[in-house]
Amino acid sequence: MRILFVTHRYPPHTGGVETHVRKLATRLVDRGHDVTVFSADAGPDVPSESTEDGVTVRRFRSLSPGDAFYVAPQMALAVRRADADVVHAHNYHAFPLFFATLGVTDERFVVTTHYHGESASGFRDVLLSCYRPFGRWAVRQADDVIAVSEWEQERLRADFGVDATVIPNGVDVERFANAEPEERDRPYLLCVGRLEEYKGVQHVIRALSELPDYDLLVAGSGPYRDELERIAREEGVADRVDFLGYVDDERLPGLYAGAEAYVTMSEFEAYGMTVAEALAAGTPCVVREAGALEDWIQTSGIVSIPSPSEFRVADSIQRASRFDQRVEFPDSWDSHVVRLLPVYGTIQQDN
Repeated sequence: MRILFVTHRYPPHTGGVETHVRKLATRLVDRGHDVTVFSADAGPDVPSESTEDGVTVRRFRSLSPGDAFYVAPQMALAVRRADADVVHAHNYHAFPLFFATLGVTDERFVVTTHYHGESASGFRDVLLSCYRPFGRWAVRQADDVIAVSEWEQERLRADFGVDATVIPNGVDVERFANAEPEERDRPYLLCVGRLEEYKGVQHVIRALSELPDYDLLVAGSGPYRDELERIAREEGVADRVDFLGYVDDERLPGLYAGAEAYVTMSEFEAYGMTVAEALAAGTPCVVREAGALEDWIQTSGIVSIPSPSEFRVADSIQRASRFDQRVEFPDSWDSHVVRLLPVYGTIQQDN
C-alpha cells in the first residue's frame, strides 16, 4: 500500500505532530508499506529530498511567519501528482492540510487534526479565525477524521460538526520504561517542549522560590527562551534553572526517568505527548486542567491544578514527588498503528 503523509514539519524538526508522523511512518514501513512524507519545512538545515528509516521525505519551501502556518500552495499539485492509495494529512493549525485537501482526487483521504482551537498568540488567533471557514471545509472533506484525545473529539464535534474517531497518541513504552535515570548533584524537576508563552514554563520557574531543594531542567527551544531566562533572574533562581535546548532522542528518556516530577502548565494541548512520555518513564506529573490535559486527570501518577500560581504549582510538585503508587502506562505506538490500519480501509493488518 502506498501511503502519503502531508504535514507542516518533519524531524529533525521537533514537536508533537512531528514525532507523531515519524512514529507512524516508520512503523508502517516496518509492516511493508511504501510511505512518503510531504512536509513544508524546506531550508538550509535539511535536504529537500531524502530517505530516512525507509521513509521517503520531500520538503517544500513555505511562508512561515513566526514558525507558523507553513503556507506552501505548491503542495496541492504535488499531492495530485503523487501515486498514493491513502493521503493522510496532519495538523489543522497549519496550511499543508488545506493544500492536501485541494490535491486529493480519488485516494482515500484521512485527516488527523491535532486540533486545540487556539494558538500561541493573539495575532495567530485572528488569522485562525479568518482561516476557520477554509479549515472547516478541509476537515469535512476527509473520508475519516482522527482525534488523538476524547477532549479533541468533543471540540471537533462542537466546532465543525465532525464525528471523529479517537486513536490516542502512542509512546515507545519500553524505551522510556527501561531508561537509566540521569544523575545530577541535586533533585530536579523537568519541563519539555517548545518554548512558547502558552506552554507555561514561567509558572514553574516562579514556583522554584517555594522549592529550594529542587533544580529545574527545561528541554526545548523556542522564541520565549529569552523571557524565561529574564524571569529566572528576576526571581533569583537563575542558578537553579538549566536550559538544555534541543535534547536528542537518546538522552530524553533518562531525563524523564531521573526527574522527581514532570510539570506542564500548558494552556492548551490536543493530547499531551510529554505527559505520556513521563508516565512511561515512571515519573509522576503535575498538569494544568486545560485542553486535552484534562483527559489525564484521573490517570494514576497525575496531580492536577485548575490554574497556576507559584504556591499551587509548588504544592502540587511536592505532592507529586511524594507519590508512592505505580504510575499508569500509556498506549504504545504499535497499538496506535493497529487501530489506524482499519481506517485506511484496504490495508491488510497482517502485512
